[in-house]
Amino acid sequence: MPKFAYAAIDAQGTPIEGVTKADTIGAARSLLVDQNLFPTKIEERRGMLDLELTKERVKKKELMHFTRQLAVFVKAGIPLTDALLTIGDETEDVALRRALGKIIDELRNGGLLSVAADNHPEVFPEYYVGILQAAELTGRLDESLESLAGYLEREIDTRSKVVSALSYPMVVMVMAFGTVLILAGYVLPQFKPLFEELGADLPLPTRMMLFVSRFFGDLWFVTAAFFLMIIGIVAFLTKTASGKIVRDKMVLKLPIISGIVDYSILERFCRILGAMVRAGVPLPEGLKTTTDSTSNSVYKERLELAREQMLEGKGFSQPLIDTELFPGAAKQMFKVGEETGTLDDQLEVASIYFDRELESRIKKFTTMFEPVMIVFVGLIVGFVAIALVSAMYGVLGGIKENG
Repeated sequence: MPKFAYAAIDAQGTPIEGVTKADTIGAARSLLVDQNLFPTKIEERRGMLDLELTKERVKKKELMHFTRQLAVFVKAGIPLTDALLTIGDETEDVALRRALGKIIDELRNGGLLSVAADNHPEVFPEYYVGILQAAELTGRLDESLESLAGYLEREIDTRSKVVSALSYPMVVMVMAFGTVLILAGYVLPQFKPLFEELGADLPLPTRMMLFVSRFFGDLWFVTAAFFLMIIGIVAFLTKTASGKIVRDKMVLKLPIISGIVDYSILERFCRILGAMVRAGVPLPEGLKTTTDSTSNSVYKERLELAREQMLEGKGFSQPLIDTELFPGAAKQMFKVGEETGTLDDQLEVASIYFDRELESRIKKFTTMFEPVMIVFVGLIVGFVAIALVSAMYGVLGGIKENG
């Protein structure tokens, strides 16, 4: 059971500090109140074996639930510290609970919510903090929180669509190659001594499978070197700056896949920038935050150039059009939004457009890919079956000739 260190005041007004055991912070608070103690501070006490090397990031789903709850509390007129205290007591996410505890302390010392949130990047993304800052200046915190919660919900949904579309082919490919590896590396070699003993004339498919099996037996070092090379390439593409650039460029050139990646990035760009503009964040600052939150280096480089041109006085729509990242419909929306002063609405419309296009492309991808993978796996399994069956016929033929 977790331990919680607390500071409290007893019935006589004497400060008391101690440690209590409870399932949650809320349970610990209730336990102290039952003892006629008024808790002023409660935080989880971690053991020596629970040292945290890196801060654990809060999941988007948890942040979405927190934002929606906080919006309801703020709209109801409940003070921020009380609202955060209640949410912190109820949440099961340890990282979020710790962050909220520190934020509450900063608010009680006269700090701002946006400044306190900015000290916890593992919980609150940069664009989230930017919207909070603008909301505090305009006094529209409840509206901004509702907008953030809606954006996070849509982002979770979009990410789920993309992951499900890209994970399915990977799973099928891994299963197909795993089947071949098991049959060629373990099953077929078991029959090799029998084939040699009987001197059977093996057919071409069987000889090909036996050749592949050598890489898992006699030539194991070649197989090991191949897998080490694959691991090295993956590490280069995911862990190094130059490798990430190569990966990002390569992904944007893949047929069908590039369309899914393009529209997922553009949908997120329009959604974040629209939320920031609606919250009152200055456009250059909003574009910088949105650009920094973009994961693809190609997009990040071009959007940064667009921001520099914007700061030079070239407007909003034309620099984005010059990036050649946006389709014609989005370009027109940007122009209309800039000319009519409805940029936040047009960005929202553009994000909806990109979301629908993304969903359409995902459906197209899965519709095309499923029959291709079925045929591919069928060919592999069929080839292995032919290799084994034809080998058996070869052995039987050899036995008849020797008999």
